[in-house]
Amino acid sequence: MKKKRTVSMKQEIFTPEEAPPEVSVSAPEADMPSQGQTGFPIVGIGASAGGLAAFEAFFSAMPADTDPGMAFVLVQHLAPDHKSILTDLIRRYTRMQVSESRDGMVGQPNCAYIIPPNRDMAFLNGALQLLEPSSPRGQRLPIDFFFRSLAQD
Repeated sequence: MKKKRTVSMKQEIFTPEEAPPEVSVSAPEADMPSQGQTGFPIVGIGASAGGLAAFEAFFSAMPADTDPGMAFVLVQHLAPDHKSILTDLIRRYTRMQVSESRDGMVGQPNCAYIIPPNRDMAFLNGALQLLEPSSPRGQRLPIDFFFRSLAQD
């Protein structure tokens, strides 16, 4: 039997002007990729269901002769009841290894990881964690959920 995990993250987002005194917000640091426990940057990229063109433009514009030294995690709003082909599509635009995320997967530099359908994904203790969605379809915020976990890690 698989052990059930509970992940809780605050749902509050503040601009530097709105932040209460106990919350520190620094725009320059917030824009930096996380290096957490991995020792290399983890870059989270979120997109709506129509974000394939943006993913294509992003990966096509990366230098072809240099490894980025980062891991990329793509979180896209996906239909929960259809197999995603996003992994195969992204492979066309990068020479990096591209794979669908699996629970407990530890990210590696020069790789891209794709969220699977009908899952929330978090980055905890240096690894990708897949979770059953806690909110009903239409009320989920998988990109926000992932970005918060990435920032905390």
